[in-house]
Amino acid sequence: MFGDDIVMLSRMQFGLTALYHFLFVPLTLGMTFILGIMESVYVMTGKEVYKDMTKFWGKLFGINFAMGVTTGLTLEFQFGTNWAYYSHYVGDIFGPLLASEGWMAFFLESTFVGLFFFGWDKLTKVQHLVVTWLLAVGTSLSALWILIANGWMQYPVGAEFNYETLRMEMTSFADVFFNPVAQVKFVHTVAAGYVTGSMFVLGISSWYLLNKRDIGFARRSFSIASAFGLASVLSVIVLGDESGYTSGETQKIKLAAIESEWETHPAPAGFTVFGFPDQENEKTDFAIKIPYVLGLIATRSIDEDVKGLKDLRDESAVRIKSGMVAYDNLQKLRAGDKSPTIKQRFDEHKADLGYGLLLKKYTDKVVDADAATIAKAANDTIPKVAPLFWTFRIMVACGFTMLFIFGMTFYYCATRVADQKRWLLRMAVWCIPLPWIAAETGWFVAEVGRQPWTISGVLPTHMSVSSLSADQLWFSIGGFALFYTVLLVIEMYLMLKYVRLGPSSLHTGRYCFEQQAAH
Repeated sequence: MFGDDIVMLSRMQFGLTALYHFLFVPLTLGMTFILGIMESVYVMTGKEVYKDMTKFWGKLFGINFAMGVTTGLTLEFQFGTNWAYYSHYVGDIFGPLLASEGWMAFFLESTFVGLFFFGWDKLTKVQHLVVTWLLAVGTSLSALWILIANGWMQYPVGAEFNYETLRMEMTSFADVFFNPVAQVKFVHTVAAGYVTGSMFVLGISSWYLLNKRDIGFARRSFSIASAFGLASVLSVIVLGDESGYTSGETQKIKLAAIESEWETHPAPAGFTVFGFPDQENEKTDFAIKIPYVLGLIATRSIDEDVKGLKDLRDESAVRIKSGMVAYDNLQKLRAGDKSPTIKQRFDEHKADLGYGLLLKKYTDKVVDADAATIAKAANDTIPKVAPLFWTFRIMVACGFTMLFIFGMTFYYCATRVADQKRWLLRMAVWCIPLPWIAAETGWFVAEVGRQPWTISGVLPTHMSVSSLSADQLWFSIGGFALFYTVLLVIEMYLMLKYVRLGPSSLHTGRYCFEQQAAH
């Protein structure tokens, strides 16, 4: 049993590196598809401006891609360095998924990145276009495997605990791959990446239009970004609703915590728009609710209850008691008593073994835990409510703000007056950070909402860490924070440098002429 400080520092380090890494991932996902669209228009029309658009935005994509790869390398190593027991416990499932993500990212994806940048003069138009689209597909496939792995952590299916090896072992790869939580998470995350790429292109194009430079280039980029962005943000909202429904089926405590829903109210449940969660007193002050909405999101009905945190905690207590029985019979099996009665008893309760392991945070004598200890462990199954409540609403607010921006820019592009709406162009520039804020808060909700588990219902976080000291963890946290901050500063410097140079740097004078013609 490890101290809370080691668990907290290990979580802090992984959270820091993951959040830094995810500053680069969404833009990589989104930019590849935008590049594919731009180059497709170039191949179909033969207009050089679309080739220049692909090259210019591709240069910014390349800077971001390099930083994303660098920050992503350390994440997978941390499973071995900081989460050694976790790696041992679920390596049979997690290992193949991470290996698949590795060869997709570092072989398939990186190969097409090289061909994209160095193949312009060596491939035909169509061949290079195929490379660009394969890059887009390869990038999404790379994300697929890591999101399947993460989805399995949220909702572990297709695996069973083996009492002889003391590990989770895969029983059905198909169940792991088609895990409903993983599939929803994948499409939602990829669509969020498309929104990020679109907002990035839209905001920078708006800056060019505001400064009346590279107008022909900026107008075309602006139009593509507004159309693709509108489709993407609508997809994110629809898929977010589907994610809520999936959580209502598979992660009821997370959903109730996000809503700060302490009591089980008669159906249909209302959606809490605003309020002040009070976890100590288990209530939400000044709650403002929209009737029916939460019931529709979580159950797709108006006659099913959405359980509150108090009732869900009581259910956890029941499962903890069942887990104590599983743990007791596991100990007997490990001691050599493999009689049919013991095996049957273990099989009846092994689904709740993880809940029994929650008690190891408080006692080594799991089977002798008293009512007070069981109550503590049951209370731990409720995550911190206020941070989840507010970060979820920040994410939603960012999403609907971007829906407004993309909706208005698409409309004004269709009426050919977009560059006259300076208020909207300024808004697009200032709102460039919104998709990153939404992505980071979304990941916070997904991961903090899973606590106290690394694998929901299977392996508690406090049992997953390596045997490290606090000094070692503080040293590595400081090193990562410094190194990743340097990388972020380098990325921002390079991005701003090439944005200021603009597309005119590709062909001196071309877009200056277009600017004069526009006047």
